[in-house]
Amino acid sequence: MNINENYTKLEESYLFSTVAKKVSEFAEKNPDKKIIKLGIGDVTLPLCSVVVDALHKAVDEMGVQATFRGYGPEQGYDFLREAVKNYYKTHNVELDMDEIFISDGAKSDLGNILDLFAGDNTVLVPDPVYPVYVDTNVMAGRKVIFANANQDNEFLPLPDESQKADIIYICSPNNPTGAVYNKEQLKKWVDYAKSMNAIILFDAAYECFISDDSLPKSIFEIEGAKDCAIEFCSLSKTAGFTGTRCGYTVVPKALGKLNKFWLRRQTTKFNGVPYIVQRGAAAVFSEEGQKEIKENINYYKENARVISDTLTKCGIWHVGGKHSPYIWLKCPNNMTSWDFFDYLLENIQVVGTPGAGFGKNGEGYFRLTSFGSKENTQEAMQRFEMLFGTK
Repeated sequence: MNINENYTKLEESYLFSTVAKKVSEFAEKNPDKKIIKLGIGDVTLPLCSVVVDALHKAVDEMGVQATFRGYGPEQGYDFLREAVKNYYKTHNVELDMDEIFISDGAKSDLGNILDLFAGDNTVLVPDPVYPVYVDTNVMAGRKVIFANANQDNEFLPLPDESQKADIIYICSPNNPTGAVYNKEQLKKWVDYAKSMNAIILFDAAYECFISDDSLPKSIFEIEGAKDCAIEFCSLSKTAGFTGTRCGYTVVPKALGKLNKFWLRRQTTKFNGVPYIVQRGAAAVFSEEGQKEIKENINYYKENARVISDTLTKCGIWHVGGKHSPYIWLKCPNNMTSWDFFDYLLENIQVVGTPGAGFGKNGEGYFRLTSFGSKENTQEAMQRFEMLFGTK
């Protein structure tokens, strides 16, 4: 028996454990001080009522012989795939049912999709980056190269023809930076991928936060994208399914064998998302569901606006916040990410995420999220203004 030694090449997952340890130690020494956490990427509002009703109804169905469901189709029930198909029509994207695959979340599929690709492919990811993109490829022994996202390009790197890549990861709106590509920028990535005979793995988990119709919610809004891209989306941030678990992946038939390979992979290694969860997910796409989830999304977007406006008042450079739940800021006074973390914790008891944990280019930057309560977000920003003043 030989083990996969590639696992020894992974970075230790110290970022959030270190954050938690520092916060815990501070709280123990300062029990009288209120700590406000704006670092978590998890939603806090509950599931909307139409989803809860659908879940309850599905549970009742499972308790009756006539409506009981056993094994379901691994690629998802038709009622949910049809709902996803109709949702894409609102982006002016036409899909076939057999191009849509229901999953337990974008994170899972972003890793599992790599089963379709050989180990000698070169992988291009932006830096800073969602760590899953890198780690899943390191586990498989692939070569990983980076596209430099930085303040000069507002953390939206464009293709470098001198870099040769086979698999390209794009996340827009981006985690951790909150930056969003426009159609012209994504077209450059599509053209680059086609010139390289490469595949784009497009993470659209935060598309629901885009409110400008000129900005693409799906890469398939870009001409030629179906020939070179697979798209991943999730209901985690869209509808609060972080604990309920449901998402979907689109593998266009224009990609040839990849569509059939993914179906084969899923029917072999995946048993599908529970019927109860899929009924709840389908309710998200109903007229009432769309209305209710938009109220929740607008709640988070208002928090993001408050954070962004405060940073602007304080003269702190940042991106994100407008079409994203994430705000990516430059640490004042050339502080390192961890120094700034300690500075905020000690002085105003506000917790965020050090950018250094997302890659080399994240050093000197910091991520805040809008997933806290309205009251805590406002209080945290009042503390920011007291600490940094207005410019």
